[in-house]
Amino acid sequence: MNDTKPSVLFVCVHNAGRSQMAAGFLRDIAGDSVEVRSAGSMPAEQINPTAVEAMAEVGIDITAEAPKVLTTDAVKESDVVITMGCGDACPIFPGKRYEDWELDDPAGQGLDAVRPIRDDIRARIEGLVASLA
Repeated sequence: MNDTKPSVLFVCVHNAGRSQMAAGFLRDIAGDSVEVRSAGSMPAEQINPTAVEAMAEVGIDITAEAPKVLTTDAVKESDVVITMGCGDACPIFPGKRYEDWELDDPAGQGLDAVRPIRDDIRARIEGLVASLA
């Protein structure tokens, strides 16, 4: 665990949409005051292009990110673990803060359907940042 700044891990199945958008917003809003990780239980080959496009609309570039596999170490090293409404079996460690955000999966959806998911994630991230301060 990082003693100097809080660490947040976003988890969803494919680590291609919701968790990547959340990580992008947290990096953008909190800067380097928070350590940001994201992972998936069954990572996709690439980030969802519609999620990339939706984030680009609000000035956040997540094109350099890639889906990563969820590891026990990633959970151990994080202060806050946020799952994205996908019922992931995430290792549980005492002293961690866990949240489950019920969010629609943007996979296979068009930009008009992904925008409200993106905006919901941004609002949740703003609340998260306030709670970490």
